[in-house]
Amino acid sequence: MPIVKKYKSEVINIENPIEGLFVVTFKSLDSPFKYLPGQFLHLALDEYNPSEPWPESRCFSMQTCDDNEYLKITYSVKGKFTTRMSNELKVGKIIYLKLPYGDLFIKPHSKNNTVFIAGGTGITPFLSLFNSHYFIEYKNPYLYLGVRNKNFNIYQNEIDNAKLINPSFDYKIYFENTDGILNINKIFNNHGNNSTYFISGPPIMIKTFKNFLLENNTPLDNIRTDDWE
Repeated sequence: MPIVKKYKSEVINIENPIEGLFVVTFKSLDSPFKYLPGQFLHLALDEYNPSEPWPESRCFSMQTCDDNEYLKITYSVKGKFTTRMSNELKVGKIIYLKLPYGDLFIKPHSKNNTVFIAGGTGITPFLSLFNSHYFIEYKNPYLYLGVRNKNFNIYQNEIDNAKLINPSFDYKIYFENTDGILNINKIFNNHGNNSTYFISGPPIMIKTFKNFLLENNTPLDNIRTDDWE
């Protein structure tokens, strides 16, 4: 597993596709970023001084894989820190990132008929796998993505690219305004309790879906969640 390091980084691109939702791309000004799919970082806005403690920071899943020179995250403005991010992060700004953390896809698991369930920006750690060379190792992976409406599906290009990397990959996108919310009962009926489920999204969704799977005799080791927040 890559060693946790502090990377002096430059903001090289910011997209704001929907009000309150931002996609930020960073370039390392030190050595190249080193991490594995499904891992996350700590982002600090205040200047980092090596002689002092690490400043206040927040965790964000890495959306890219380290096959890519640049590192991308997506965040929504929900509180004080992310409000600061929306106000202070500008192209050319220098900040520090500390990474990598987490072992979402590192722990041994079956790569046959794997099910990925994502709510909104919860898809980002999955994209880091889907767009890496590791994804070809998965047989018949399936993604269920729930977003508010078609405007919130800002991930289609990366999903399409995943299909090119692994032609056995398939997916279903639920638009809440027309299709309703993700339904774990229907998902379970499609895949049963022998599949490995990866779940990422709002905490209440993760808790509800995990409890449902456990109540329906899915082994605990077959349920992996991205719930570090």
